[in-house]
Formats: sequence, C-alpha cells, structure tokens
Amino acid sequence: MIVLNVFKSALAFADSPRGRCCGSEKSTWGRKANGRVEQRHPGRINGTERRRQAVMLRRVRQSLRQVLFLMARRPVLLCGAIVLSVLFILAVKFTCSRAKDVVVAAQPPVRFFSTEAPIVDLYLGQLDQVERLRSVAEVSLVFFYAPWCAHSMAARQEVQQVAKKLAKQVQFVAINCWWSQGKCRRQNHIYQYPIIHLFYRRFGPINYKGPFVAPYVESFILRVITPLTYLPSRATLKEFLSYHEPRVVGFFQFNSSPQPPGYITYLSSALQALKRDFRGGVRFGVVTNKQVAEAISVREDETVYLHRRFNSSLIFPRRERNFTSEVICSWVFEHYETVLQWLQPPGTKSRLLERELNKGPALLLFLPHNPLGSKPSPLLQQVADVAVRYHSCNGNNHSTLDKSFTSHSLCCQSVLLPESSTSVCEVCLSWSGPSLTSSSVRCSFPSTAQGGDVLHSYLRHCCLHQLPAPVAIETATSVGCSNLLNSYSPFSQYSACCRKVEPQLNKLPAKEGLDMQRVPLTPSPSSIPPSSDAQQGGDGITGLRCQTNRTLRFYVLDVALNWPLAVRLGATGNRSASSQQEAGAQSAQSGDGTFAAIVNLKDEVHYVLHRSPATTLTESLEAFIRNFSAPYSLLQRHLVGEEDVKGGEEEARRPDEHQQPPPRRFITELTTSSFLPSVMELQKDVLLFYYTQWCGFCSVLNHVIIQLARLLQGNSTITVARVNVARNDLPWEFMVDHVPSILLFPRYRKHLSVKFPDDLPITLPNLLRFILQHSSSVHYADKAVTSSAEGSGPSAVLRAEFLALQHEVQVLHRARERLSQQLAQLWRDNRRLTFDARSLEAQNAELLQERQSLEEQHRDKSRQLEDAVKRLQELADASENLLMLLRFLLKARKDRTEAREREEVERKEAEQKRSHMAS
Repeated sequence: MIVLNVFKSALAFADSPRGRCCGSEKSTWGRKANGRVEQRHPGRINGTERRRQAVMLRRVRQSLRQVLFLMARRPVLLCGAIVLSVLFILAVKFTCSRAKDVVVAAQPPVRFFSTEAPIVDLYLGQLDQVERLRSVAEVSLVFFYAPWCAHSMAARQEVQQVAKKLAKQVQFVAINCWWSQGKCRRQNHIYQYPIIHLFYRRFGPINYKGPFVAPYVESFILRVITPLTYLPSRATLKEFLSYHEPRVVGFFQFNSSPQPPGYITYLSSALQALKRDFRGGVRFGVVTNKQVAEAISVREDETVYLHRRFNSSLIFPRRERNFTSEVICSWVFEHYETVLQWLQPPGTKSRLLERELNKGPALLLFLPHNPLGSKPSPLLQQVADVAVRYHSCNGNNHSTLDKSFTSHSLCCQSVLLPESSTSVCEVCLSWSGPSLTSSSVRCSFPSTAQGGDVLHSYLRHCCLHQLPAPVAIETATSVGCSNLLNSYSPFSQYSACCRKVEPQLNKLPAKEGLDMQRVPLTPSPSSIPPSSDAQQGGDGITGLRCQTNRTLRFYVLDVALNWPLAVRLGATGNRSASSQQEAGAQSAQSGDGTFAAIVNLKDEVHYVLHRSPATTLTESLEAFIRNFSAPYSLLQRHLVGEEDVKGGEEEARRPDEHQQPPPRRFITELTTSSFLPSVMELQKDVLLFYYTQWCGFCSVLNHVIIQLARLLQGNSTITVARVNVARNDLPWEFMVDHVPSILLFPRYRKHLSVKFPDDLPITLPNLLRFILQHSSSVHYADKAVTSSAEGSGPSAVLRAEFLALQHEVQVLHRARERLSQQLAQLWRDNRRLTFDARSLEAQNAELLQERQSLEEQHRDKSRQLEDAVKRLQELADASENLLMLLRFLLKARKDRTEAREREEVERKEAEQKRSHMAS
C-alpha cells in the first residue's frame, strides 16, 4: 500500500501544473537601456523543445497510470520485482568489493644463496646497499638473479664455488631483481637472468657474457683483478710477446713519483678493453725498466706499444690523439692483428655463430681448454703456430721476435731412452728465421758422448719429469706418439715426441730393422733446400692465405662446452654430462680430445678432419688446410645423418634389442649412411619418397605410400623407401628441388632413374602404373645374368630369360592373389557400409517423425500464444474503454458538483438579498 501511495503521489505531481511545466522555465528577456532586445541565454528552451517535452511528459503520465493500474491489480508481482532488484544490487556491490582481493599477494622472498657462502644476498632488492658495498671494496661482483629462473639456479653453485676461492679479494653481492617491491626491479629493466657485473674500484660495470661455469667466471674475475702483466726482464717480455693473442706494452718509469701521470690512464684502457671484450683477447703488459723497453725499441717514458706480427708494430701517437683510456682502447682495437678467435656461444638463442660463418669459410677447432691455466695449452700453441704461418704472406715477419716463432725446421732424430728399452722419442731441432733461408743450414745433433749425454738428459728432464705418465707415454696399443707438449715453444731449442712401443713390436724382421736404420738422422747438404721456393714445398702452408681465394678464418671452441655442436658437425662418440665438463675427455676423432671441421656456409658444405693416429695435430691441420685450398680439392663433403646425432641413444638401447626385436616395417627408412647401399642395390627396383617432418603435403601422402608398400610387400625385387631430407644430407646428384618427390631407381640401370611426373596426382593407381611402366625388363636382367655367368651361349641366354619370366609370372600370381583378397575385403566392407546406410536411413526416418511431431507441438503452442495475445489485447482495449468511461463519469460528477455549488451560491445570494430587503 505504501508503494501504491508513492506512485499515486507521483502521478498526481505529473498531472499538476507545476509538474506539467517542469524543466520549462519561462523565458525572460533582458533589455538594455536603449530598448534593444538582448540575445537569448544558451540554456533557454524554444517552443519546439517545449512541445517535445510536453509530449514526453504526456507519455510518462500514461506509463505511470498503466503501471499503477497493474500494481493495483497484482501487488505480489511488484513486491517480487522490488526484492529481485535489491538482491541484484547487493550482488553487484559484493562482487565489486571483492575485486581487489582476486590476486593473491606474493609471498615475501627468502635467501637465494646459502648462509655459508661468502656472498651478500640482497633478496629484497635493496639496490642502495649495492652502492654502499661497492664503495668499501676494491673489486666487486654483482650477481642479478630471479629466484624462479632455472639459469640462475644453475649458476648459483658455480658462483658460490668461485666466491669461496676469491672471497678475500672480491666482494660478492647477489641481488634479487625480480621482487616487485624492491628498488632493483623498479629502477632496472632486465630482460634475461642471470647477469654478472664486475666493478674495479669506480670503473664499471664490466658485463660478463660467457658461460656460467666456475672456471670461466673465475678466469674473468682474475683478468679484471690483474688487468696488467708486469714484465720485469727481457725474457719475460719475450715470452709475453710470443703468444698468438694481440699484446700491448706500456713503458712507465716509477722513479719520480709513486705513479706516473699516464699509468692510471693506461690501466683504465686495459679495463676498457675488458669491457669491450670480456674474454680478454687483447692482453696488456707494463714495463718499468728502460733496458727492458729497449728490446722493443721503446725509449720514451709513458709510451704505449702495440705488438703486431705481420705488419710493423705501432706506438700510440700522443701528438695526434688524446691520451685517454677510451682513445687508447679504440686505437688498439682498430690496429691489432689476430689469427685465432675464441667463440663462446652463450647457450641461449644467439646469432654469434651465424654472424661469423657468413664472413667466409671457417676452420672450427674444438680443443680442451682450461681457463685457469697460466699459459696457453700446448694444443692451442700448435694451432696458433699453424695459423701464424698460414697468415704469413711475406715469408718473414717485420717483428724480430716473431722470426723464431714462425720458423721451424724439419730436422728430426729418433732416440731410444736409456732408462727403458720400450720408450722412443723423436727429437726435432728448432731454428730461427734467418737460418732457414740461408744456404749454409745443416742438420746437426750432438754426436759425441758428451753431446749425447746432454740430449739424453734433456729427454729425461722433459719426458720423465715435466709431463704426467698418461700424456708423456701412450699405451702399448697406440701406434703414434704424443707430442711433448709442455716443451713446445717457439723459442725452445728442441721439441720431442715420445711413445711407448710394445715388446713384441721390437721383434721385427731384419729387413724392417735395416730400413729403420737407414733413415738419415743427419741429412746431407743436398737435402736442405737452398732457396725459399723449396722451403715452400716442404712447408706448403706458409703464406697460403695470400695464395688462394678460399681464405680460411680460424676459430677455437671449448670442446667440453660445445660438444653437441661438434656432434652435429660430424664428431663421433657419446659424451655424458659429466664427461663434457672434463677437458681431457677422449674423443672418437682423436686421442687428445680435439675435433676440427671446415664450414663453408656459402656453398652449404663442410669437411671433417679425420686424423690418423700416427700423425700429429700440426701435420693433420696442415694437410687438411692444403687440401681445402687446392683448386681441385680432394676433400669429401661430410654428410650428416640422423644416425650421427642419435648414435648415443641407439647405443643405449642396444642391450634391449635381443629381448624385444624391432617390428617389421613395410617402408624402409633411409639415412645418410644407408642411402647409397640401399638405393644402388643392383637386383632391386627402389621407389624412393622424399619428405620432411614440416611438410604438410608429405603427411597427407603417407597413407598412399603405406598402401603401396603393403601391396608390394611380397615382391622381393621392389623396395619402397623414404628419406627425410631435412635431417639427412645426401649427395648433390640425389637431391630434389621440392618435397614431396618420388624417384624410381630401376634395377640393372640405376643411372636411368625416373621422377614421378609433377602434373599427375599421387594416387595408388598412378604409382602402380608408374612402377610397371619404368621398372626393369627381362632385357636388362638378361645382361646382368650373362655378365655374371662364367660361360656364354644361346642356351644360357634362353635359360636366363626363362627363369626371369618364370619369376615374373610367380610375382604376378602372388599379386593376383593379393588383389583378390583385397577385392574380397572391399566387397565385405561394401556390404557393411550398405547395412550401415540402411540403419542410418531408418534412424533418419525416426528423426523425421520426431521432427514433425515437434513442429506440430510448436504450431499448437504458437496458436495458444496468439490466442493469449488476442485476449490480452481485448483486455487492454476494454481497460481503455473503462478508463474513458471513468473519465467521463468523473467529469460528469465534477460538473454536477460544480452545478450544485453554483446553485447553493445563488441560493445564498438570493437569501442575502431577501434579508437585506426585509431589513
């Protein structure tokens, strides 16, 4: 009732004159003093708008009257609508109020590093604490990590291991840069984790981009701690400049002051070089003695000397350029020379290898590497020697110190160690550069007893003391010998190669013993070449870079970190995760764990070095490079197949092969190694299907190839095979220009292979017609049989033809039986499909009947709804008539009331007049 009263009051307000003119204020006109009419106010409403508002008010009054009428008839519906509206408003309000609590707040972070590790772990992202810790330490390492990152978790153990070793020299700080409320996350935008920044006092950051392995990280830190190498003597300077890396020497005298003015600048330039190349490819040294500096023709104080091998060494031009760290670093990287470049792929998606291979043919050398070694490994020195001689285009170097580095004689002698009758060493004499070009060179070894004792003592000192037993002396089954690598140096007098010979190998025939004794230990004067041309014939790799258009670039990779890449290139053997971390792990390619390959990305070919156990690494590389640089190279293109990459998995599954034999396959899967033996089999027709795993059309044709293979499985003269050309390299003559492609290699005439026409659809009938049309006939079988037979004659030819025809008839009989079986199966399938079709028709009839019944029900309901609508319309019309009647009655009653009121007023007036007249 309260709601009804509210609506009645609203209706009365709408009917009142005040409600009727609501929103339409009377327009007033302001006049100026001179009587002109002012402009209208923008908010005033004109006559058209007034009429529109009046119409709208009239409609609102009608709607309110209808609602009031319905509510008066059914108040229960009104109450239900009000309750539903209130519930809807409460639900919306409750949902909006809980919107803030949908995302659960992240839990506070915890320590990432162990409490025992000497690392300050700022797991709340306190970036300001990093600045404070850096200010009190001389060298600081900042490790940015994310707690959820797998790479950060893997690098955690490596960083802890390095921190335990260098805790007294370096301040290790780790900061959680992922915590959303931390200062590090708000101020830095890091896109990958982890990141290592190294600071040397106020200089930095020096970003580390290498592998997160403890030896590499420790080597990087040690380079930053000691960016300069002190060179106190000429021997140290000579050894410093003998390595293959670019070297820079600064001369500063510490006489007048504790630190010369330019020393700090030179130190900063070394740090700038590390910032530019974190691997430390350019090494910086410092000389404080004037006599030592004169060895490189440096006499002025505060001089920076850049050592180069193939061109003249340079001195920093202080008069032309500013003596600042940035300028010195840029000058060094602009003029330095390098023959070897280290490649360290980061282990993530990177285009480092592609960028280097696009520059031209590259020689990739996978060597065992110890980053913490004080000197380059002997294997690396041998490779550097080959690279230097390959780049030495002028025959002799401008640098005096490099002459002995690139010149080695071929004068060798085999010596038996007196301590053991089974240890044999091959000793080679090293000469300086000028000795090689002179005609007075003689190969001379100590021949006297005293000289022989000196030589034996040298071998005893080198072979028995410097090297460990597994490296100095190989096993008894080894045919070759190991270089005495620790004694290998460009400035040494001798280099030795020792091996251990089995006792039974010493019992050779007398003839072989005499042949070995006839080896000239001291060559005659005629065996030493008097000219440089003959020298080139003996050392054909010297200056080869400038004699061929196929210039090589030398790259070195750590075999332990990049072994999967080596396997992809053709290295054999299987290394587990633990063996990959060992630098001295043996490889199937060579006994010293090395692997070499030449990659020519432009020609899409690569070649693999197959070392002989009897040859050294230097000899193998020289022959490998000479064969590649020849106009008509003898190297065979290496083909990589799936069996090379999955060799380890197959070896792991071998023990179970005898328990569970592999299932029989209708289609022969070919790889790189099995391609030629299977395709070129003379007695069989081979239908070869070329495909790839990413080809969608190839997948569509799989069922056709399977049906063909099942149809031909009883025919032993036809083989259906396929090859994945994306994972198996094939010879160029067997490649196709697109996939899918089908080739037929007929028997007895493999050179006349036929390609399936591209304009024909690949269907089973077309493939059968193609095979029958191009398969080998009896004529070629006749030739094969007659060529293999011992005798010849008409009877042999007729017998061969008869046997071939008989075999073909048997094959046709088997094919007919197989076809009849397939036809019977097809007939059975057809009958089953017919029965299924009938059952489906019956189901369709039932569904049609149900649909008709549903349509009839729908029509009935529609008629009922139409009748209800008509009744409602009639009720609405009747209600309108009643409303009109009510209005008429109300008006009539109002008129009567007004008439009565007028009559009473008139009667009262008449009475008043009478009383007045009577008085």
